[in-house]
Amino acid sequence: MALKKYKPMTAGTRWRIGNAYAEITTNVPEKTLTEPLKRTGGRNSKGRMTMRYIGGGHKKQYRIIDFKRNKRDMDAKVVSIEYDPNRTAFIALLQYTDNEKRYILAPQGLQVGTTVKSGDNVAPEVGNALPMKNMPLGTMIHNIELQPGQGGKMARSAGTSAQLANKEEKYAVLKMPSGELRKVLINCYATVGVTSNSDHNLETAGKAGVNRWKGIRPRTRGVAMNPVDHPMGGGEGRASGGHPRSRTGKYAKGEKTRTIGKGSDKLIIQRKNGKKLAK
Repeated sequence: MALKKYKPMTAGTRWRIGNAYAEITTNVPEKTLTEPLKRTGGRNSKGRMTMRYIGGGHKKQYRIIDFKRNKRDMDAKVVSIEYDPNRTAFIALLQYTDNEKRYILAPQGLQVGTTVKSGDNVAPEVGNALPMKNMPLGTMIHNIELQPGQGGKMARSAGTSAQLANKEEKYAVLKMPSGELRKVLINCYATVGVTSNSDHNLETAGKAGVNRWKGIRPRTRGVAMNPVDHPMGGGEGRASGGHPRSRTGKYAKGEKTRTIGKGSDKLIIQRKNGKKLAK
């Protein structure tokens, strides 16, 4: 993937680093695989604002993505690599031999004209989807199911992947992008390869207006509010506001947010901080 550094023609482009979109082959989505995406502006069904700092943004359509890859043992040709405004990774348009078209998450290195396949006994090559029990150890995978037939849930954002570290009788052991080691049912499907657009985290907005295009409004700091509005508000002069916390008083830094005794705890071998869970 290539990045594009803008010339300092204006204050907004001086620090801007954007995506060159070198891999993108078309800017027109497949019409049959798009549907309307209605914006809420942070309002609920009664029209009342329930989420602050949401509103505006560019109009966009949702691209229907095939996370399940359930069209098995049929060759599909990659027609195009496209930008998706609803996610950080790029998407690939596939055309199967029966002329059906579907979008999938595009892995890194997937080229137009390549043939990909999904099935129990397909080769573990980039873009192919198969159960983890049939993959060799060390394979980099993305779009990983948590339950067989559920559709991919993990490692779907730009540049992410998990590594197949071990295989047991019932479970596959994965090293997640966070460093966590966890078990997933070995019959679950996953797609081979690393998700595309790996340099997404190196992009720089350059100006506040870029966030407005995304539908993000300016956020007021808690320390700039009055005590009646925020726990960190008030004080004489530029008071720090004490320990960072939310408007409702929930600590923002240092507090563990994972549910105690969550069912999937027994599937986690090692946390992302390197701590092993007591069995």
